[in-house]
Amino acid sequence: MASKQSALRSFLIAALAGAVGAGTYTLAADPPETDTGDQASSTTASSTVSPDQAATFTTADAGACLTWQVAEDGTITGFEQADCAGEHRFEVSLRQNLATYPTSEFGPEAPMPNPTRQAQLREELCGAGTFRYLGGKYDPNGRYSIAPILPPADAWARGDRTMLCGLQETNHAGEPILTSGRVVDQDQARVFEPGQCVSIDASNTLTAVKCADPHQLEITSTVSLDEVFPDHTPAVEEQDKHLQDVCTQAAQEYLGSEENLYQIALRPFWTTQSPAAWEGGSRSVNCALMFSRPEGGFANLTGSATQGREHLLIDDAPPPERPQRRPLRDQQTSAAPAPTAGTGAGAAQDPAAGAAQDPAAANAGAAQAPAQAPVQ
Repeated sequence: MASKQSALRSFLIAALAGAVGAGTYTLAADPPETDTGDQASSTTASSTVSPDQAATFTTADAGACLTWQVAEDGTITGFEQADCAGEHRFEVSLRQNLATYPTSEFGPEAPMPNPTRQAQLREELCGAGTFRYLGGKYDPNGRYSIAPILPPADAWARGDRTMLCGLQETNHAGEPILTSGRVVDQDQARVFEPGQCVSIDASNTLTAVKCADPHQLEITSTVSLDEVFPDHTPAVEEQDKHLQDVCTQAAQEYLGSEENLYQIALRPFWTTQSPAAWEGGSRSVNCALMFSRPEGGFANLTGSATQGREHLLIDDAPPPERPQRRPLRDQQTSAAPAPTAGTGAGAAQDPAAGAAQDPAAANAGAAQAPAQAPVQ
């Protein structure tokens, strides 16, 4: 049993950590050739870039925020600086002049670097400077990724070798989305909204999907832990102790009653933040519903738990029948505290959940006991 629980925990940590992507963006007239082995994404601008837009790019410096419009065909227009308090797609952390690069790679006749080289430049020239820009408060597995933007193709052809490094939040396709506020002031945690269903694919990427499609988690709430632990970095065990009751209550409220939670046969589940993620600025977690297979791992869910057991499938089968139970006592015995949970190195969020236990055996009058972190 211990090995199965450890395997489940390792899988969950890998899944949550694997949800992070980073992209690079090129405000170019024509997309450069793509190296199929590179994982970075790139975006191309329209073939005509106005002088004002080029000037906006060239004059942007650390602390500036940028935005643009993206057409259905992926072309970029309306590139401009924006108030960081309002909606924008990119926050500049530093600017680099590739003309000073210690080789002739970016000389007057050099083509724009392809996506593979852009990804390398991100690592070489953007990472450390962006970390300093944020005062060391950055969770690399959080909401924001570091990316470079190169000048418009026309400006590059005229000799502009400016590269802007900065931060952005992207969607599952790697495209920058609109955000508000400066990154240093934001909760950097990657979380989902209540009511969303979340699929974990073969590459361990978490994606919000329609609840009618197969998924592994159904989100019941988002919980900010910043006010709960205002004066220190909480250990995972501290978070578990707090979230066990919070996420059980969230599940009951999400489904309308404790009885509905019992009948649906799913279990409360929650995520926690590792110390490194917390200190990097990630302070929120998710409560969710899940069903764990006897051999370990998530079961596939189809349908929303809010629709009742008649509309929910667990691994393509109806939820298991629930044994009839005595009327609930006014004061129920609380679930046992979550056992000690280790943290995964580099994990964005450390799941406080593990193999399911039979709730009826633990407390005939209680709903499903929350899924807990297995002992390492």
